[in-house]
Amino acid sequence: MTPLVLFQRWLRQPAFSAQVTVVLLLALIAAGGAHYTGFAAPQVMLNLVIDNAYLLVLAVGMSLVILSGGIDLSVGAVLALATTVAAWLLHHAHWPAWAVIALVLGGGAAFGVLQGALIHAFRLQPFIVTLAGMFLARGLCYLISVDSITIDDPTFVAVSQTQWQVPGGFISPSAAIAIAVLVVGIWLAHRSAFGRAVYALGGNEQSALMMGLPVGRTKLMVYGLSGFCAALAGLLFAFYMLSGYGLHAQGAELDAIAAVVIGGTMLSGGYGYVAGALSGVLVLGVIQTLIAFDGTLSSWWTKIVIGALLFVFCVVQRLLARPAGQA
Repeated sequence: MTPLVLFQRWLRQPAFSAQVTVVLLLALIAAGGAHYTGFAAPQVMLNLVIDNAYLLVLAVGMSLVILSGGIDLSVGAVLALATTVAAWLLHHAHWPAWAVIALVLGGGAAFGVLQGALIHAFRLQPFIVTLAGMFLARGLCYLISVDSITIDDPTFVAVSQTQWQVPGGFISPSAAIAIAVLVVGIWLAHRSAFGRAVYALGGNEQSALMMGLPVGRTKLMVYGLSGFCAALAGLLFAFYMLSGYGLHAQGAELDAIAAVVIGGTMLSGGYGYVAGALSGVLVLGVIQTLIAFDGTLSSWWTKIVIGALLFVFCVVQRLLARPAGQA
């Protein structure tokens, strides 16, 4: 079998775009290691997960939403609202950390379920509903405080400063939580009845209804999980920044969508891998690290490169799109 035939078979594989992302990630790391001293050091690679733990959690929730054929533009604003609520309750109301964490996570899940209920009950477009949710969550941030609120709670400070030793360096509790969320997301998507319903819903909602699948319940769960992940990402961001602010994570929803698409999930829904969220987030992180190591390029080049990559992956997905029955 010739290399050309093998390459053509690879092109026809359903996992082609996800595999290309992994190849791109390895190529970027190899290029950075060849050009910059210390770029490929184990701790630098671990820092990719540490610095982007919140984005990985957002991307896991976004993956489930996009797989179901929807979109969630509110996650960045919910993240900021979570940091603001947590900071205000800790700093001004003096709530215990465990109560704040429980309230924030429950509130994020409830916010997502409400959006899912509006989408399903009134047959509204997810883009419009979650756009309204984005404005609502950002507005609530500024009702609480227009200024940044410092978090000095001992529990949050301790988590922020904790480092767990691993081969080659250390990771933070936030990075470990993000990896755990990724593992749970993979299990939900590929090993549970809920995951099968998500894929069926994204492939064709009418077919899913005819098969007797719980479409309404699945939508509520998908957006509820997305809201939960956004709130959890907000707590991880609060651990990282030790502050709450309405301007935190502006544009994070677009970064999460970009990571999901670059990771191989189709925007039309019904096809993709939650695991691709990790490779997508790491590609974005490696690009940022390359620009930081260079030192002469503006940070805006990160957005330019990500935009170009996103365009290319959308085109590739369109060219390789398969019928819904084969997704």
